[in-house]
Amino acid sequence: IGHPEIFPLPLTAKTQEIFNCRPDEDVTEENCFKCIKKEDIIKDMKTRAKSSDFHPLKKVILEYPGEELLVVFDPNFQYGENFYIVASEEAKEDFLKSFATAEEQEETEEENREETLEVHKPWVSLGSEKEVEEESVKERDTKIKYKISRVRRKFGAPITFTDKNASEEKESYAECTAYEDDTFSIKMLERDVGVQMVPKLREASTQTKWTYPKNASTQYYPRQLSNEAKAESLSSETLKKFLTAVHLRMEIALQQNEIMNVFFDDWKALAEDQEESEPDVYLKAYQSFTDVQYLKDRTISCVHWHPTIYGIIALSAREQPSCEEQVNLSNKSFLHQSVILLWSLFDPSCLQLVLKAPEDIYCFQFNPSDPNIIAGGCVDGQVVLWDISKHEKMLESTNPVADEIIDSSEGEPRAAVLTEEVQQSNTEPPLVRHCAASSIPYCHTKPITDVHWLPSNLEDNPKGGTTENRDEKNLQLVTCSPDCSILFWGIPSIERREQFLFEKLKEERRSHMAPNDPDTDEDLDLSWKPLLKINLRERDNDTEYGPMRISFRKLQYRYKLPGKARSRSILRAAIKESPYIEMSVSSSKNLELLENISTDFFVGNEDGEVVYSDWKKKIDTHSAKPVSEKHSQKYALHTETINTLQTSPFFKDIFLTIGGQKFAIWKEGVTNGPILQSSCSAGRYTAGQWSLTRPGVFFIGRDNGNIDIWDLLKKTHKPSYFQNISKSTITFISPSSASAKQHFLAVSDNLGVLHILEICQALCHPLSNEHANILDYFEREVKYLKYCEQEFE
Repeated sequence: IGHPEIFPLPLTAKTQEIFNCRPDEDVTEENCFKCIKKEDIIKDMKTRAKSSDFHPLKKVILEYPGEELLVVFDPNFQYGENFYIVASEEAKEDFLKSFATAEEQEETEEENREETLEVHKPWVSLGSEKEVEEESVKERDTKIKYKISRVRRKFGAPITFTDKNASEEKESYAECTAYEDDTFSIKMLERDVGVQMVPKLREASTQTKWTYPKNASTQYYPRQLSNEAKAESLSSETLKKFLTAVHLRMEIALQQNEIMNVFFDDWKALAEDQEESEPDVYLKAYQSFTDVQYLKDRTISCVHWHPTIYGIIALSAREQPSCEEQVNLSNKSFLHQSVILLWSLFDPSCLQLVLKAPEDIYCFQFNPSDPNIIAGGCVDGQVVLWDISKHEKMLESTNPVADEIIDSSEGEPRAAVLTEEVQQSNTEPPLVRHCAASSIPYCHTKPITDVHWLPSNLEDNPKGGTTENRDEKNLQLVTCSPDCSILFWGIPSIERREQFLFEKLKEERRSHMAPNDPDTDEDLDLSWKPLLKINLRERDNDTEYGPMRISFRKLQYRYKLPGKARSRSILRAAIKESPYIEMSVSSSKNLELLENISTDFFVGNEDGEVVYSDWKKKIDTHSAKPVSEKHSQKYALHTETINTLQTSPFFKDIFLTIGGQKFAIWKEGVTNGPILQSSCSAGRYTAGQWSLTRPGVFFIGRDNGNIDIWDLLKKTHKPSYFQNISKSTITFISPSSASAKQHFLAVSDNLGVLHILEICQALCHPLSNEHANILDYFEREVKYLKYCEQEFE
């Protein structure tokens, strides 16, 4: 039509039924429009709230000046949806005029067509009228005429009826007796007869007789016998005969109970994998999430489910690694906002929370001890913390909070909040700022590719034992980056997080002021520094291991309290000189020295190598300086960067690595290589995860959008099943088993879409003795590797 006041409107079947605009019934291609009263639409939006189909156009409908809105059926999806709405009176009148003009043209064409049909040629006889005359029915018999008359004086006379025997009057009736007609006595040579038997139907009903409820109870007590009665009963002949009769049967029953378990259910014990027909294995599409504002032209880098709140899922996005975006890195922050988005399965249309970040987030993790604390790694090497504890109740109710303001969500004083930030739209989700960020000079120099929480609940005591300690200072965070470093972090205290937020708000307020205003907070030290750094560079042969993924097996460390308390100035000078040696604890007046630390970990690097390292740092008794010792083993198997390194949730010494065109399963302590490795596939493997409920099942994402499902009990040379999920590359996979009835698999792609898939029952419930069978399979593969090594030697 050419008017900008046309807005596409998707109407569901329920809305079509409410407003009587069902396609092919109420509206058709010829009569394609419907005028709906504005007050009815507003009433529907109030009744159905955000589930109303008119809710996205709420502002347009409320500003419409007329009383009726024109809704037009669009069967060809000219404007992208099945209906569209005209939002101005001028466009509405133009549309109705054009529709009336089109109807007049159609009526004119029909009249012209009828006039052309009336003009016909004269009929020329070709003899068909004779055939019609021959086939026509003509009366041959003469009709019998009856004349019934009556005396005129009897017209209108009263009539009286009397009872009379018909046999007495001969002329009172005429008998028509049946006779055999020869016309219908033709013998039939062939006849088809069908018989259909149907059961007799009978309706019956039964009404139970209701009686009034009443309380009833039964009290029993043992029958007490005297000593004389007991002696008489035991010495009676009746008891002796009974014992003699049942003695043999009782002995056989006791022997059977010793031989086999009579309560064992053989039917349930049948192996599930020996059934004749294999169960259906599939990943059912449950929901999909995307956002035009935050996820357009971006790739999802990390996805995690909330550890304790069912149905809450979080994701981070970063720039797609194209050539043009790599050249214009300076414009990246102006195009998109760097955030972590939280969605709920029960309210997929609205974002629950938006966590604001200084840069794009490559990876993040929920704190397992306190899920309200989230740690994220940025592409510029910074570590960022968020605290969502003030939104916990809102997430549990899975209802987005309306009119949420920013000041109370981050814990800063209300007076520091800018007036521009208080007003927030009803449809916008709550915005949460980060409460801590690492200092640029002490963080990674390249993007952080993996983040892990290491809650150290065990602390060595001087007597050699272990004691449990759940203080906040023991919650450790470890990060890795391709800059060949692994950093350990301690969580800042609540006071320092609140002070950090307060200073951030001050900086934002100063950004709205004049640039020459003086800064009075330069001396305030709010830096967050790592506690420990592990360097993966080999000084002997200049070898660099750029870690992309990391997996810790164990972490042991011990603190030693200094003998004499030192002044704060001396302690601060020690931190500035060696920020990787001492830990700052806000809850104690004195700092505790990290006496020694040891850890075993696996690393997957940029070159596709798997590195096992045994790293230790001790305090030298002579020089009183920290000395590090490191023993590494390198395995070159993958041809590209390792994107997945994950320990099995059922076997702590089994882990999975994925990179390039191969994946491998490793066992700790086996130095001969992986116990299982795949052949080179046609495409690339981009993501992978173990199943949380079955020990022998894991999922692998590919660059063609497929998900390969590997079941080691069925096949080990190729995937047991595969399913296409997206047209783009799979970037991350995250399973969830928070509910016993439903198990979900979150799969993200390179187009910024998060697919929530429901895992079928065959992939959720483990088979009988699956854990033992998988363990036996791994042990056989280890023996086979040792045998091959002996044969090779």
